[in-house]
Amino acid sequence: MDIVAVIIQLVAGAVGGNAAGAALKDYSLGTVGNSIAGIVGGGIGGQILAAVLGGAASGMADGAGAAGGMDIGSIVGDIAGGGIGGAVLMIVVGVIKSMMKK
Repeated sequence: MDIVAVIIQLVAGAVGGNAAGAALKDYSLGTVGNSIAGIVGGGIGGQILAAVLGGAASGMADGAGAAGGMDIGSIVGDIAGGGIGGAVLMIVVGVIKSMMKK
């Protein structure tokens, strides 16, 4: 996997984690906690999405997917996978933390 794709996924994960923390204040871990959970979730979510869509991307007519090239579709996929993965993991960690307080 291309290092640029991983960086995009991690940054999108941090953004997704912080966005979820802002939207769900009861489960927020603070800016640093949201960012860390988002980065981890973004990496995991991005890798899962790449694995699921990887087979389809490598069959592209121009060969960009097979060569590891960055096209707009792969960038959008990395952003979506990273952002959603970051938000989901931040929410899961926030819910667990909230349950442990009780």
